Amino acid sequence: MQKLFGIETEYGITREDLNDVDPVVESMELVRAYLKKPFRAGWDYSGEDPRQDARGFRAERLAQDEEETAFEKADRHRPFSFHEMKSDLALTNGARFYNDHTHPEYSTPECRSLRDLILHDKAGERIVQECANRRNAALGGPHVQVYKNNTDFHGHSYGCHDNYLLPRSLPFHQIVRHLTPFLVTRQIFAGAGKVGIEFPDRYEPGHYQLSQRADFMEVEVSVDTMDRRPIINSRDEPHADRSLYRRLHQILGDANLSETATALKIGTTWLTLRLIEEGAAPSDAAINEPVAAIHEVSSDTSCKKPVRLIGGKMISPIDHQRLYLLAAQKAFGKEDDADTAWVLRAWEEVLNDLEADPARLADRLDWVAKKWLIETFMEAEGCGWDDPRLKGIDLEYHNLNPDRGLFIALEMEGRIQRLTTDPEIKEAITTPPADTRAAIRGLCVERFYDQIHRIQWERIVFQNGLFKKELGLEDLFDPEKIAALRGRIAEASTIKDIFQDGTLHVKEKT
Repeated sequence: MQKLFGIETEYGITREDLNDVDPVVESMELVRAYLKKPFRAGWDYSGEDPRQDARGFRAERLAQDEEETAFEKADRHRPFSFHEMKSDLALTNGARFYNDHTHPEYSTPECRSLRDLILHDKAGERIVQECANRRNAALGGPHVQVYKNNTDFHGHSYGCHDNYLLPRSLPFHQIVRHLTPFLVTRQIFAGAGKVGIEFPDRYEPGHYQLSQRADFMEVEVSVDTMDRRPIINSRDEPHADRSLYRRLHQILGDANLSETATALKIGTTWLTLRLIEEGAAPSDAAINEPVAAIHEVSSDTSCKKPVRLIGGKMISPIDHQRLYLLAAQKAFGKEDDADTAWVLRAWEEVLNDLEADPARLADRLDWVAKKWLIETFMEAEGCGWDDPRLKGIDLEYHNLNPDRGLFIALEMEGRIQRLTTDPEIKEAITTPPADTRAAIRGLCVERFYDQIHRIQWERIVFQNGLFKKELGLEDLFDPEKIAALRGRIAEASTIKDIFQDGTLHVKEKT
């Protein structure tokens, strides 16, 4: 298994100076605020097929087709082409930044270490907020607000997707079998916290739960992402050589602001996938009725209400996670890998603290930090969980504006543990990870932006007059080969120099 992962985050956006906000236009304008030159369409969508299912077929229709048709009909009246509306950008740090119809979306570059992933996830936050700042400067006031969360409290949810490169040889049904139960209880440390419960037809106050996305999970496995949302998404877009790789595209996770929560979310999932690959995943962890269980786990902030396993045994979510932790400690405890060592240590510490007193984790987990803020407010105001003001506190926890964001305020006060530093995040805004193919993509964008005809995750098509060639990155995962190609691109005077001696370590196509 390649150690390669990334995060896609859809951000909530609003205009406080308008009663009727068009999120499509606002998202498009925010993304374009990144540019200091006119937008030039260049993203290649040919490698994207949301209907291709990892279970071995292509879906004839998606549950969201009706909604997509309505979007398409409305978009016909907009004065933009499809490419203009998407405003899709490949950035110098290897990331992708675009308008996902009603949300600005930032996809981190491919990362080989948890530290790089956290840095680039945080760089995404800074980029999105800087674009909001530029947009507000153009509007003449602080009107645009952007939120790294997952719900508008009106029945709409937007996602934070964690992605992992897996070998095609790993059977998808084994992933479903062993990863599903893990994901049901992962939210006890990966949840971002939420005031109230959302049903298809109403919002119910008076509650606090672990996860923002749990309310919207409806089925166990599906290729859909907007309706009938699944615990395991079966979309099959590897963005690599399809004969060798698959990409696991998880849509059920919350958007975390805590660096520790993000690192645990990705790190524990990565180790669980390795357990599955090695046939070492716990065999007694399967949960009866996983969809119902994911809602039940989210509603219990003690993290101790038992879930029922297949076979009838009852187990707390904490002890359920320990099944995976113990298996990972046995399989990987002696590895000389910094990420593995950190995950195993932090995973155990967090589970122990959750069992003793979840409040101990207010400096590491989003749902605990947010709950502390809200309970502090409730005590000061003498109100209960049904107070309508609590939704506002919940929302402002996720605001990226440093003058308003409550998480940012906690971090600035030193109440939140950090895994990175601000200078490192600033560097990640423009600099890609050096040991993944993102380094190639980012350097090409930096040096030859005006000569890139089309670009996507796994290939770059250059064009300069009659000279047109494609640089294929489908198999480029070896850090040494990446370094060699980086050196060639850095020294190239023209795009022809990249291809001149025919010794590329990647697929070259004319």
